[in-house]
Amino acid sequence: MIVVLSGNPRPHSRTLHLAEEVGAALADRLGQPVPHTIDVAALGTRLLQTGDGAVADALGRLRRASVLVVATPTYKGTYTGVLKVLLDQLPAEGLKDVAAVTVVTAGIRPQADATERHLRELLGELGAVPVTPGLAVVESELANAGTAAAEYVAQVGDAFTAEAKA
Repeated sequence: MIVVLSGNPRPHSRTLHLAEEVGAALADRLGQPVPHTIDVAALGTRLLQTGDGAVADALGRLRRASVLVVATPTYKGTYTGVLKVLLDQLPAEGLKDVAAVTVVTAGIRPQADATERHLRELLGELGAVPVTPGLAVVESELANAGTAAAEYVAQVGDAFTAEAKA
């Protein structure tokens, strides 16, 4: 199962759109159904409420994913706090052996690259197997999200397919 996780605190963000494009391209490449999307913006303050059903459902989907596309805009030089709040609720090794694709948006290339590296390290800490390279996109490239996603999946293609099926 492919799951797309958007860490943008704004609903219906361009980051979410890019992540869904990557998820759809991966699903097509791997012959899997359309990915399920988790948008942390939709979870809102429930992220901070113990035992919330929607948050528990999101965490369960993350843990059951075989492929996880995790997207975030760059905030203060790294991934968003709301994304971290959700991921902090996973147990140690909570993403063990999940193929994780990082998708990062930022104003400038150095910020995008640094945030992608931080996010990849966080997912690795949770036991995921990050697919490298991740996708780092700057604002000027966001208008062509479908093209950026297709080019990325073509770039990682065979290596990703091997990791995802392993």
